[in-house]
Amino acid sequence: MTHDKILILDFGSQVTQLIARRVREAHVYCEIHPNDVSEDFIRSFGPKGIILSGSHASTYEEEDLRAPQAVWASGVPVLGICYGMQTMAAQLGGTVESGQTREFGYAEVRAHGHTKLLDGIQDFATPEGQGMLKVWMSHGDKVTALPPGFKLMASTPSCPIAGMADEARGYYAVQFHPEVTHTVQGRALLERFVLQIAGAKPDWVMRDHIEEAVQRIREQVGSEEVILGLSGGVDSSVAAALIHRAIGDQLTCVFVDHGLLRLNEGQMVMDMFVGRLHAKVIHVDASEQFLGHLKGVSDPEAKRKIIGREFVEVFQAEAKKLQNAKWLAQGTIYPDVIESGGAKTKKATTIKSHHNVGGLPETLGLKLLEPLRDLFKDEVRELGVALGLPPEMVYRHPFPGPGLGVRILGEVKREYAELLRRADAIFIEELRNFRDEATGKTWYELTSQAFAVFLPVKSVGVMGDGRTYDYVVALRAVQTSDFMTADWAELPYALLKKVSGRIINEVRGINRVAYDVSSKPPATIEWE
Repeated sequence: MTHDKILILDFGSQVTQLIARRVREAHVYCEIHPNDVSEDFIRSFGPKGIILSGSHASTYEEEDLRAPQAVWASGVPVLGICYGMQTMAAQLGGTVESGQTREFGYAEVRAHGHTKLLDGIQDFATPEGQGMLKVWMSHGDKVTALPPGFKLMASTPSCPIAGMADEARGYYAVQFHPEVTHTVQGRALLERFVLQIAGAKPDWVMRDHIEEAVQRIREQVGSEEVILGLSGGVDSSVAAALIHRAIGDQLTCVFVDHGLLRLNEGQMVMDMFVGRLHAKVIHVDASEQFLGHLKGVSDPEAKRKIIGREFVEVFQAEAKKLQNAKWLAQGTIYPDVIESGGAKTKKATTIKSHHNVGGLPETLGLKLLEPLRDLFKDEVRELGVALGLPPEMVYRHPFPGPGLGVRILGEVKREYAELLRRADAIFIEELRNFRDEATGKTWYELTSQAFAVFLPVKSVGVMGDGRTYDYVVALRAVQTSDFMTADWAELPYALLKKVSGRIINEVRGINRVAYDVSSKPPATIEWE
């Protein structure tokens, strides 16, 4: 890879992925690795700049949770965030102590010294002309003495050293979190560090990445054949389109319909990949097999395991028929890779691959092809559009692997799936039809995930002159930037009224519609 790179060392923060996403949004390639990578790894990585993440830990309790010495010997700019600032101070001769006053949430930080990192970046100025930033804090410890060579860069009343800089060496650190959306100028700050201070070229662009990825696939695969489990989801669809662009008929996709897909989803997948891309797709209708094994099962985890197990079984049976296939392709993306690694051994130099389909690589004896493993979800979507996949397919809301199986509470039955499929389709159709007057966007665009849930209870209703005793569905729509937290979407009453009326009138068997107004936490986005 010829791109300039930023190395992010992870000390265990829950939001480290957001740092990487912000860097990638600046069109600069970056990777997250555990903080205990080897000195040789850092040298061979050749970063233009290094970012040290936050952590749950305290510098004075975790003596081994330190940045490798190669970070300071690398000669490149370094940015410390929260714990990253504290370990920078502790390792370079400053002092870190437990704070008497903790800071969690919104804070206003005063900028000092006109450093390169913050110069000209502010949210407002005080009457005295002091530049102020609206930020998100999350810390108990704080730096109480600057290391030699550093100067004060930012402060709050309860955290006198909220930012520090040694500009001669290109070292900068902030106690707040610029990677989260709550820090208003966070993106500008990170872009300043990556593009101007580290001098990285903004050449990480999905449109241009296609040719790189195609060349890499061709080099890996050669003249051998590839099999891919096509789910209809974004990741597997984009992986299929990319691999097909690279090797054409050397790719065979297996699309397993477990009877728990959305309305007309199977036909849409076949039309797209066979009709438009002219790819080889084996369409397996395994709904009887899946629904048969789910009979009488109501526990959510048991349902997930059964669906996963049966998928493996069906996929293996089809794979054995393709004796020339030497590669198994998967839609593994970068968050999967990050989450399967970590600084557990204190000797980590690489991050292990996360396998989307449990057990398949070992049991099939196939080599693994993961062309999306360097990409975040938003980059996968951009790549899909650049490959010619329709935006309505690429930008669909997330859909769980077990499909409707975890949106039918309790036992899964075919009749329940049919009712839910139709109710869900009406909800999504109306979300696409209704526009918000203020933004001009549809409510499907304004929500991050929306779906219907089938409740295995009946309620009394009146239709015409008759009494009904039918099922209930709940509608769920949330807004979120990272899916770690989510707010329920305040959909217009007119939209909810239209959806409810259509479902009750058009889906015989449902006579009541509820709307879920729970946020995450304490609820989860999915019901199971």
